[in-house]
Amino acid sequence: MRALVVGLVLVAGLALPAVAPQPAHAVPPGTYAYVANSAGDTVSVIDTGTNTVVDTIPVGDLPRGVAATPDGTRVYVTNRNSDDVSVIDTATDTVIDTVPVGDDPSGVAITPDGTRAYVTNQISDDVSVIDTGTNTVVDTISVGDRPFGVAITPDGTRAYVTNANDGTVSVIDTGTNTVSTTIPVGAVPLDVAITPDGTRAYVVNRNTNNVSVINTATNTVITTIPVGNGPQEVAITPDGTRAYVTNTQSDTVSVIDTATNTVSTTIPVVDNPIGVAITPDGTRAYVTGQTSADVSVIGTATNTVVDTVPVGTEPTGVAIAVVAAPTPPAFTLLKTVGGTFVAGSQGTYTLTVTNSGDGPTDGTTVTLTDTLPTGLAAVSLSGTGWTCVVATLTCTRTDVLAPGADYPPLTLTVDIAPDAPKQVTNTATVTGGGTTAISTATATTTVDKKQKPERPHHDRPGHGKPGHDRPQHGHRPGPR
Repeated sequence: MRALVVGLVLVAGLALPAVAPQPAHAVPPGTYAYVANSAGDTVSVIDTGTNTVVDTIPVGDLPRGVAATPDGTRVYVTNRNSDDVSVIDTATDTVIDTVPVGDDPSGVAITPDGTRAYVTNQISDDVSVIDTGTNTVVDTISVGDRPFGVAITPDGTRAYVTNANDGTVSVIDTGTNTVSTTIPVGAVPLDVAITPDGTRAYVVNRNTNNVSVINTATNTVITTIPVGNGPQEVAITPDGTRAYVTNTQSDTVSVIDTATNTVSTTIPVVDNPIGVAITPDGTRAYVTGQTSADVSVIGTATNTVVDTVPVGTEPTGVAIAVVAAPTPPAFTLLKTVGGTFVAGSQGTYTLTVTNSGDGPTDGTTVTLTDTLPTGLAAVSLSGTGWTCVVATLTCTRTDVLAPGADYPPLTLTVDIAPDAPKQVTNTATVTGGGTTAISTATATTTVDKKQKPERPHHDRPGHGKPGHDRPQHGHRPGPR
């Protein structure tokens, strides 16, 4: 049985109800708090605009750490008992991948460019490095005894890892994924946060009830700040002026003034506060209460609790993700002509619709309309998956088209009138599918006039006059 160094309350013999996977759906743009419910094996999604839970996502066994990618498109959740990381797509709030990592994964942090996730594994005493493009582990780094918290510098060059049983912090060079130095701190360091300018790292030490402040230029502790009892996690405001520390045993949050490195105020919050995350605008801090199964929302202007949000069972880690409005799709329409157009015969056009935007179509109707010029008449119009009406020269479909993908091409066959103009221009448009503009394509084609060749003059009939084809003047061959 694993020894838990983070004070998790395990409920023996309690059968918790399973949460059914939720169907994929579009998440409205906004700012959301993702809360890991350790005993419920779920993640609660709080809309910070309304402070209500809008989604509950099943993840792995005993979820703990949570981190969001800088662009807000993915949330990574460590699952301690299943030894893996759940990857959540924030556009749909569904798990899209599960990444096996080391033994007892706890903390997770993502590089500023979003390309790597660093996961601390308590039992195997190492850090798994996940390539977020492929969601595979590309490196494993040995660190101290029971690594728990992890934070990455704003320039992405170093990762700071707290080693709970060592009382140290390992500094990883992310360029080589090797430990460059080890820093002694307090007893049972559990979490670390780095100031936005990258100059300071704040480390919470649970058993010594204080915070070590590391100068990241020298990687030495420059001061130690007393806080509440059993400090667990720390988060720093976007402007770097304050650090919020959860104190699990005193049910408070200590607010540190980073200019003076002193506690400026102490805020009573939920029972057994664990995780803390601050919104990107710095106006609110979200604090999870493991025993009370809810989240305290602190207004940072007054440093008071302004709301309390019920979540799942035994909430621990929390992270904030800004979900952007989906980028609309954009259509590009290509029209090509099949061969030479000859008056009095038939010709063909091929029409191809491409999604040239950054987002997929939204499943609403896509309509392509063709307008033929004088001299051309439609014979047929068809394409795989399209519903076409030749009389109106319209085709429709509703299936989702991914960015960069094409719909199956349409073939338009036309009759070319004998008296068609020497040049004809055909125009087509495509709309719908969530696009905001009309895409137009034209094709101008020269029409060859088919004419019968004239016979040479001497081969023509002799106009009905007898003897016209006899030798000239009736001269006989030979000398005269």
